Amino acid sequence: MSKQNLTTKPKERLASLDVLRGFDMFWIIGGGSLIIALSELKGWSWLEPVAEQLHHVKWEGFHFYDLIFPLFMFISGVAIPYAIISKRDKGASKSSLAWKIVRRGLTLVILGMIYNGALRGSPDEIRVASVLGQIGLAYMFAALIFLYTTRMSIRLAWLFGILVLISVLQLFVPVPGYGAGVLDPVSGINVWLDGKFLPGVLYFDIYDPEGLLCIVSAITVTMAGGIAGMILRDGKPANLKKVYRLLITGAVLIVVAVLLSPYYPIVKNAWTATFNMLTAGISFALLGMFYLVIDVAKWSGRLMKPILFFFMVIGMNSITIYMATALINFHYTSNSLLGWLSTSWGSWVTITGVIVIEWLLLYYLYKKKIFLRV
Repeated sequence: MSKQNLTTKPKERLASLDVLRGFDMFWIIGGGSLIIALSELKGWSWLEPVAEQLHHVKWEGFHFYDLIFPLFMFISGVAIPYAIISKRDKGASKSSLAWKIVRRGLTLVILGMIYNGALRGSPDEIRVASVLGQIGLAYMFAALIFLYTTRMSIRLAWLFGILVLISVLQLFVPVPGYGAGVLDPVSGINVWLDGKFLPGVLYFDIYDPEGLLCIVSAITVTMAGGIAGMILRDGKPANLKKVYRLLITGAVLIVVAVLLSPYYPIVKNAWTATFNMLTAGISFALLGMFYLVIDVAKWSGRLMKPILFFFMVIGMNSITIYMATALINFHYTSNSLLGWLSTSWGSWVTITGVIVIEWLLLYYLYKKKIFLRV
């Protein structure tokens, strides 16, 4: 990675956003596995309901773990006003910003393929679709929409239009051999489109949870994050009015999604419009709470400060640690150091070691002011 991609902390940065991003990534890099391991210990059955929330639902429904991916996409959208709109307002050309946006999106597609093992498999075994690829492409389209529009009404029209498009395709467009409105992992429109047009190996053989329609649908979650970013970056100091706007918006989206869910199911693997509204609503609410605690109330007591710092260190190098989990065997290192304890205390010891080693790596990068930018 060139020196241009290793940079010091930017001047205009939202502290609560870094902490929320770190909170989100924590569950991916070991936090979820730690809770599950603890719940499996004798006498820790009270954690079982929590551990259940740290597994994806098989199809229809929603668990906390289903929020992790869309929350990250929402957070990437919140950064758009700070990373893109602020530069446009300061005189940067739209063409140069557009190229930066497209380059970022395509780079994440490539990194996602590497994460999926593209460098170790044969060409016909490459999975093109990926988590990073979906983040990159959804961010790319959302950021371009924000870049080339200035009125919020137009941005909302784009967001609403994409939601309507997804809803119409999933509910009313007939799939050859199955008909319209079938939302299952065998005969839905997502499955048909991925089978016909998505190159590479598919995650579930006949469809991909990061497939073509999922990418288009996820643009709305990223755009919702961009709207939240515009609320926060309004030129005024941090205040409760912004918190209220975030919380109320989140509550409305959650209620609408729940009311529609009996007729239009919440399905993460198909990224239904109801799933987008629910996760965007929860993301608005979480951002509002983090913003209240960190930027408005500025709570920094003896207990709160180290917790916030722990998550912030993770959040400021989120792509770094995500790629590192695919390229570095942290479990091997942890087991080599703590394996003798895990025989008596369970696998949670090894998982705790993984989290500590990962965090220390990120802390080293933080102290050296090295932040991977894509």
